[in-house]
Amino acid sequence: MLCPFCGYHETQVVDSRDTENLEAIRRRRMCVKCGKRFTTYERVEAVTLRVIKKDGTQESFDLEKLYRGIAKSCEKTTMKPEEIKKVVDEVEVELRDYKSVEIPSKKIGLLVMKHLKKINKVAYVRYASVYREFKDLEDFDEEVKKLLKK
Repeated sequence: MLCPFCGYHETQVVDSRDTENLEAIRRRRMCVKCGKRFTTYERVEAVTLRVIKKDGTQESFDLEKLYRGIAKSCEKTTMKPEEIKKVVDEVEVELRDYKSVEIPSKKIGLLVMKHLKKINKVAYVRYASVYREFKDLEDFDEEVKKLLKK
């Protein structure tokens, strides 16, 4: 493992523990040369998921893209980055349990909305507006009315 600070090739593990969801091992490492510490995560390399987009094209599932999309809808809300990361992790777990490695983008959008709806209604409406391609204020109004009825 290369040290991210000095590039030296030798590090030692100072501490090791499972992450909360038990899907990775968090390791604190220390560079033998410069003595600085850093964190690495070790996880099982999973099967690559494929996303089938609305137009029929396919692309590899990208956790960072999912995070960015959710984070965008959560801007200026009370949601913290840790909460967004938790949503991303929960969606990924559900996708990995899906019956196929080819997942329609619609399925991903519905899962995200399901989780956001429980946590933050404003983020939910923002995400839904992009996902469902709201055309005008009436679309927003309709979605908000659905939320208020519940």
